[in-house]
Amino acid sequence: MNDLTRESDRIMRDSRQLLVENRIGGRHRRAVSIGRESAQVRNRHRLKKLRNIAVAAAAIFAFATLAGIVIDGIGFTGIVLTFFALIAAAGIFSVFPRISIPQAGDLNKGTPRQMVARTELWLESQRPALPAPAVALVDDLGVKLDLLGQQLETAPASHDSIRDIRELVGETLPEMVQSYTRVPAAMRGAEHAGATADQRLVEGLGKISGEIDSINRKIADGALDDLAVQHRYLGYRYGEGPGGDTTSDSPREGAPS
Repeated sequence: MNDLTRESDRIMRDSRQLLVENRIGGRHRRAVSIGRESAQVRNRHRLKKLRNIAVAAAAIFAFATLAGIVIDGIGFTGIVLTFFALIAAAGIFSVFPRISIPQAGDLNKGTPRQMVARTELWLESQRPALPAPAVALVDDLGVKLDLLGQQLETAPASHDSIRDIRELVGETLPEMVQSYTRVPAAMRGAEHAGATADQRLVEGLGKISGEIDSINRKIADGALDDLAVQHRYLGYRYGEGPGGDTTSDSPREGAPS
C-alpha cells in the first residue's frame, strides 16, 4: 500500500512538472536540424518565404505607385497604409506557409535522399516529446542518416541494404517512437515489466543507431572491395604483375624488334 502511495505521489509530481514545462514552451523548444538533408529542406522553405515577402512587397509598391498616378498622389495617409501593408505582408509570409512535416507512413517513400530528409524532419518534430538521452541519440542519428543517404545514392537499386534500411527507418523507427509517445507522459518514468518506457526507447534508438552504423560499414566495405579489385587490375595491366615481373605489354628479352 505504501509503495502504491509513493508511486501515485511521484506520478502527480511528474504531471505537475510536465504542466510547468508545457507552459514555458516544452523541454525542447528550438527546431534545430539534426542533419544536412533536413537543414537543406528548411533552408529552401525559408528562401520560399523570403521570395513570397519580396513578391508581396513589390505588389504593394506597384499598387501604391499606380494609385498615386491615378489620384495624383496618395498623401500621408496612403504612405502610412502602404507602410502597414508591408509590415502585414512580412508578418504573414514569415509564418505561412508552414513547413510540411511528413507522416510516419511516408518516411520510406521516394529516393534514398528523400527518405533521409523525411526521416530527419519527422524525428525533429518528435524531439519535444522525448527524454534528454533519446534526444541526444536522435541528434546523432541525423549525422548517420546523412552518411547513409550519400552511400545509398550510389548503391545499386537491388542492393540488400536498401531494403533493410527502408524497413528499419521507414517502419521500425517510427513505430517505436509512436509506441513511446502513446504512453501518458506522467507514466513514462514508471517501471513496467522490468524497465521504464524511457529506458526502452533509449535502448531501442541505440540499437537502431548501431544497425545504421553496420549498414554504412557494409556498403563502404563493398565499395572498398571494388576499389581493391580495380587497383589489382591496374597493377596487372599497367604496373608490375605477380612476383614483380613486368606486364605483358613490355617487350620480352630476345624478342624481335
